[in-house]
Amino acid sequence: MGSLTGRGRTRPAIIPISTDAILSAVVSARPKSCVAPMTRKPFARQLQRVRKICLSLPDVTENLSHGEPTFFVKQRVFAMFSNNHHNDGHVAVLLPAPPGLQEALIEEAPDAYYRPPYVGGGGWIGVELDQVSQEALDGHIKEAWKLIVQKKKR
Repeated sequence: MGSLTGRGRTRPAIIPISTDAILSAVVSARPKSCVAPMTRKPFARQLQRVRKICLSLPDVTENLSHGEPTFFVKQRVFAMFSNNHHNDGHVAVLLPAPPGLQEALIEEAPDAYYRPPYVGGGGWIGVELDQVSQEALDGHIKEAWKLIVQKKKR
């Protein structure tokens, strides 16, 4: 399948192939346990929802932390965006919550709220962005901001 280049040597023919075909071949060659889902989540729109609310609040800055957009008020975290972090399947925002709210929300709407790893033990709540209205998201983020600002004043 090569082409002659002179003196009897051959060179492999260059066959155009799509990126999707290459990706498909690589994925199918790996053991199934190593293959992450190939679906792309519409995270950009969800991040914009979170960013718009967070950056409308006083004294808020955004920086990357642990590879994800994170929002700070006076150098303290009040919201973390989570885009399928460690392939957990969540496109969410992680927020601090007052005592008891985490459990109540998860019990009331387990498809919309979850206990996130690492910070969940401290009462933080994971909010599935495609499961909550804009008004609910706005309320949750503003309450998280207030919690952190009030902690700072003490």
